[in-house]
Amino acid sequence: MNGLDWAVLIGYFGVMVAIGVWSHKRVDNVSDFFTAGGKMPWWLSGISHHMSGYSAVMFTGYAGIAYTYGVTSFVTWSFPIALGIAIGSKLFAPRINRLRSRLHVASPLEYLKNRYDLKTQQALAWSGMLLKIVDVGAKWAAIATLLSVFTGVSLNQGILITGAITAIYCTIGGLWADALTELGQFVIQLLAGVAMFVAVVMELNDKNIGFLGAWDEPELQGHGEPLVGPYGTVFLLAFLFIKLFEYNGGMLNQAQRYMATATPREAERSARLSAILWLVWPLVLFFPMWMSPLLVTSEKGDGSDSYALMTEQLLPHGLLGLVIVGFFSHTMAMCSSDANAIAAVFTRDVAPVLSKQARAWGERAGLIAARVTTVVFLGLSMAVATQVNSPTFKDIITVVIKWVAGLMGPIAIPMMLGLLRPFRRSGPTAALVSWSMGLLAFWLVNYPISWAIEGGVPLQYQVSIPLAVSLVLYILIGYAKPEDTPERLAIIERINTDDGDGAAAAAVPEQGQEPAVGTRVKE
Repeated sequence: MNGLDWAVLIGYFGVMVAIGVWSHKRVDNVSDFFTAGGKMPWWLSGISHHMSGYSAVMFTGYAGIAYTYGVTSFVTWSFPIALGIAIGSKLFAPRINRLRSRLHVASPLEYLKNRYDLKTQQALAWSGMLLKIVDVGAKWAAIATLLSVFTGVSLNQGILITGAITAIYCTIGGLWADALTELGQFVIQLLAGVAMFVAVVMELNDKNIGFLGAWDEPELQGHGEPLVGPYGTVFLLAFLFIKLFEYNGGMLNQAQRYMATATPREAERSARLSAILWLVWPLVLFFPMWMSPLLVTSEKGDGSDSYALMTEQLLPHGLLGLVIVGFFSHTMAMCSSDANAIAAVFTRDVAPVLSKQARAWGERAGLIAARVTTVVFLGLSMAVATQVNSPTFKDIITVVIKWVAGLMGPIAIPMMLGLLRPFRRSGPTAALVSWSMGLLAFWLVNYPISWAIEGGVPLQYQVSIPLAVSLVLYILIGYAKPEDTPERLAIIERINTDDGDGAAAAAVPEQGQEPAVGTRVKE
């Protein structure tokens, strides 16, 4: 990097902070901070939903998969996400929007207290928060790894720089700041992605390698196969189910994008836009990664540095800075949205249980608590980021794929399936047993059983078995021990009934004011 690249990077950080300061004027209460008051346009929500699913892990971990295996990086990652969001646009997006508009909640988990019981809500809230700390820690480590390649700063310095900038804008501006910065980041990503695509095509032409002929080169032998290595059919199917739950709200931050739109119909349109972007745009981003074995030699065994090496080699200064900004935009988009979601869960779901004072928070106190929680969450995730490459966590891609994908299912299944009428019989027993047994299955498969098998348990089973265990138990226990009380049925009906959905939702109630979710729907 030279002075021009640094100017682009510093300018980007400055714009992000300015957006946060501007967004601060639009945040008057907890509803504005966590759900944008239900006033976010569907197209902005859709772009924000799309951007909040990326991170620099794509340019490190998934770049390594693309370098090693080829197109399976798209087939087993972004394609299942696109398909899962498309399905969820009908199945989950409108119902999650009604959580805010009908039940007047600000956290995606807030409704669980009445849908199941307090124990279930707390179990999912605490496990979700802890998992998110690890997940976001991996994202900080990924962007710091890239920053160290370009600038030479240490891993911890890179984590501190990116985390501090993100904390400033998302803490003062809330979800509005997240969405608006993600819009700007989308534009940056578009320019950077196209620049890298063109640079790779031109370099291939200079080497007399055609756009399509590249696949015949010895370095790309087998890289055109859709399912290779550990990424086989079982992994693909498991990943589709995981992403169906995760990217439609199971990991909380995407649920907030659906809640932020004015109506369920707009939430559905938001999801469709995000699905289209996930289907099309990653092809542009992945093509340079697929070609990377022809252009660079990775210095790391997993190929995670291949994309960074390629950008340094191919791009002139200025454009190099733009691509680096693109790396930051991905990670900061996801981490800021996660921070906002976890702050919502803590202040709305956890704090009132821990403290009588929290139950009496007024509008101002609740907003201060939300901002403090956001800073604390970011600090904890940054601390975890310094340990991602330790023996406990292994490398970045292991944390993201194995830990997050494997643990997300048991947490998300009671939350997501609890929205749907066919699962109305499943109550707190089904939710807690499926959650706890899913977590136990993850530990058994990934550690004692894996240690006992030569070569370990294949990755596809590490991530799929916990999900399968939770799903089967949730359904079977619901039929064996139905707990569909009138109060719980009333909540499900309010979430599922489409009466036009024309009016924007009411504001979120004061902290400590119980949402009116226990009344029966009038026939």
